[in-house]
Amino acid sequence: MKLKEIETPISTLSGIGPAKARLFANIGIYTIADLLSYYPKDWEDRTQPVPLAQFREKKVHTVAQVTGHSWFGYGRMKTLKIAIADTSGRGELVAFNRPFLEKSLPVGAIIAVTGQFSLKYNQIQSSFFEAEKIADNGSLQDWQNKTVPGSQVIPLYPLTAGLSNGNIRQAVKRALQEYGRGIEDELPQEILQKRALMGKARAITNMHQPKTLADALEARKTLIYEELYFFQLAIGGRALLHKGRLPELEPTHVQDTTFGPEQEAAFLESLSPRQKKLLAALPFQLTTGQKLCITDINNDLDQCEKSRCTGAIGQQPYTMARLVQGDVGSGKTLAAFFACLRIVDWGGQCALMAPTELLARQHAENAAKMLEPAAVRLAYLTGNIKAANRGPLLQALAAGSIDIVIGTHALFSKNIQYANLHLVVIDEQHRFGVLQRNAILEKGRQKIPEKEVYTVPSLLMLSATPIPRTLALTAFGDLDISIIKTMPKGRLPIKTYLTRMGNETNVYQYVQRELDAGHQAYFVYPLIEEIAAAENDQEQEAPSGGLSGIKSAQDMFQFLSTQVYPGVPMAVIHSRTEEAEQHRILDEFRKGEIKILVATSVVEVGVDVANATCMVIEHADRFGMAALHQLRGRVGRGSLQSYCFLIYGKNITETGKERMKVLRETTDGFVIAEEDLKLRGPGEVSGIQQSGYLTLGLADPVRDKELLEVARRDAFSQLGEMGLK
Repeated sequence: MKLKEIETPISTLSGIGPAKARLFANIGIYTIADLLSYYPKDWEDRTQPVPLAQFREKKVHTVAQVTGHSWFGYGRMKTLKIAIADTSGRGELVAFNRPFLEKSLPVGAIIAVTGQFSLKYNQIQSSFFEAEKIADNGSLQDWQNKTVPGSQVIPLYPLTAGLSNGNIRQAVKRALQEYGRGIEDELPQEILQKRALMGKARAITNMHQPKTLADALEARKTLIYEELYFFQLAIGGRALLHKGRLPELEPTHVQDTTFGPEQEAAFLESLSPRQKKLLAALPFQLTTGQKLCITDINNDLDQCEKSRCTGAIGQQPYTMARLVQGDVGSGKTLAAFFACLRIVDWGGQCALMAPTELLARQHAENAAKMLEPAAVRLAYLTGNIKAANRGPLLQALAAGSIDIVIGTHALFSKNIQYANLHLVVIDEQHRFGVLQRNAILEKGRQKIPEKEVYTVPSLLMLSATPIPRTLALTAFGDLDISIIKTMPKGRLPIKTYLTRMGNETNVYQYVQRELDAGHQAYFVYPLIEEIAAAENDQEQEAPSGGLSGIKSAQDMFQFLSTQVYPGVPMAVIHSRTEEAEQHRILDEFRKGEIKILVATSVVEVGVDVANATCMVIEHADRFGMAALHQLRGRVGRGSLQSYCFLIYGKNITETGKERMKVLRETTDGFVIAEEDLKLRGPGEVSGIQQSGYLTLGLADPVRDKELLEVARRDAFSQLGEMGLK
């Protein structure tokens, strides 16, 4: 029987009545399978003696003799103190609430002691100890070179109120006695042998009752591998269901060194008629990263079209599902435009979805300029499009009169219909949940009657928030991944400076020099307006941030425009700003009519002004690393030297300081993502929780990255041998 199939209630075990069963239920244990799958968080190795003299280095585990009893305190607070000695020195056991130890550990007795000792009142003491009498009397010399009684590896479990490690160990012991031998292996035998892993029954036993610490760690490795193997097996199966083939084992890193004459020829050969027109009309050269990424996408789309036409009856057509990662400004959107043109050449429709109206409008405006030579029919659709214009637009979309529609969540509204949706592009993919992505893909789901199968649109996701490699193989393991590392020529690295709050004047003066040189600047704040206003009698001081202690965009706009930069054209923008007003402000900022843009993180994406050279982020320690990197990416969009000033609070944490240092030292988003992962853990990194896939237990994709890669290869190889390629 497989472990997960042992659904017998734990109340059937001796010693577990209704009250104890309720305590186990508090930690999610209802069945024998739950109990045996409740693995220790760590182990305590008591197989080696540790004398009292080594109390500073390790937890003491020794044979000692009781040399005396004494009491201190009065009444209920009266406490027993037991003096002990081993061959290395003397110590004391402070037995709070354990007066019975006076009889069970009498003077002269030889005892086995385990505990955490420290130096107090010039004595080596422990109040957290375990002690057991092993002889009524005798000489300590008789126990020299002997194993300390009770020497074993002790599992330590996550606990809840009323439930001790002893309770769990006893319950596990009974469960293993009754069910342990009948647990079947779940991994294929050839993999167990190839990877030198334990069988499942042995692994479970060694997790809970290891003879040595090495046994416990080997068992843990087996169970982690098993978890990752079946996780990757599920990822491969999902890819087969959606795409008709397994994803690539590794993300495709697009580097300058991988590009040569053969790649250039392959790129040009892969272009469709409209793609060639766009390439010829561009006023700049594509980077090698963009060319290779476009080639990968074209190959995917060609395979999609071919499988639609030649696939056998009942065979699921191949569908592209690719994630393109690239740092801020690497040109991912242009690669997506090329993908759309190939679909349009085949008579299909494309939908490009962005998380905000600001970003969607920028994409629509850029598409209108760039794609004009390719003669495509474009549309822009958000929830704020008025009814008078919305009706004709929806009719044109349903009739197939629109080739590419760019918008927000409105693209998968109930009343939206597409004539022939073949490609969905999702920008800033981490802003969308799994259900939202599936909702727009369903809009293009079509049945091929003669093939007796359904087709769904190809999916191209874009991310300017780099995803660490190990998480890419888990959270997005069913996708093919392209990574654009090359940046457009002529761009200078952004210089980043850290400033402690209270020294803002220095930053304001630096920005003034850039304004005098004819450049522009952003000032970003975490709040739109103060949570609670505070009186401020000194007009010359910056707003304090009210009772929240945080400056707001609205108040800082007033302060900056009147006290710091009077007479400088300035505007404020945030999520409550009306769309028409946002459009006007950004248009004037792009034209240089507005010199300073005060904002919230709404400008994190969707604003591209080459003349803006300063990004000032106040309360920077309140933003995530990914958000700070994205905001910094709003400057440095041209050939001008640009600067980012991170102003942090006085009460910044040590982790916050580390984050600030990383941002100061590098502008590489992939390095930042890896450091963010180390500091915050996989569950907290931006976008991963939204993925819907990361549901690991024992395994940690960062710590266990080598096992992850091995498990992925083995799982995909197994699917391949089953004929599922």
